[in-house]
Amino acid sequence: MRIAIVAVGRARQGAVQAMVADYAKRLPWPLAIHEVEAPAKLAGAERMRREAALLADRIPGTSALVALDRRGKALSSEDFAARLGAWRDEGRDLAFLIGGADGLDPGLLRRASLTLSFGPMVWPHMLARVMLAEQLWRAAAILAGHPYHRGD
Repeated sequence: MRIAIVAVGRARQGAVQAMVADYAKRLPWPLAIHEVEAPAKLAGAERMRREAALLADRIPGTSALVALDRRGKALSSEDFAARLGAWRDEGRDLAFLIGGADGLDPGLLRRASLTLSFGPMVWPHMLARVMLAEQLWRAAAILAGHPYHRGD
């Protein structure tokens, strides 16, 4: 299984990039980061459509799509690990989509196998990358039976 995070915005050198890289090197699966940026002059729905096109161009092959959206399904770490394990066992590659300030275009959301939420709060898209990378690592630990994860 290969995993890609396909995201709007560029993580400059700094804490976000360092944290994602740290979790990525702990994963048992390769993790690629694909970043896109729409022209700053675009706004609203036009910007979301352009971001969607740019994101779609960076989705690797036949990857199952997981869209991050606050209106998505909130999973426990154990449930997320089980989903990841099922995709791994099916030999699926995954692409996690993270939109920009206006979120993901409805067309991309419809294409997703899963729309995932980190809760009803809105999170900065750069912080969502770190949270996703940590949850991927936590899922790998759960699947491996590692004692680190101590759910409830």
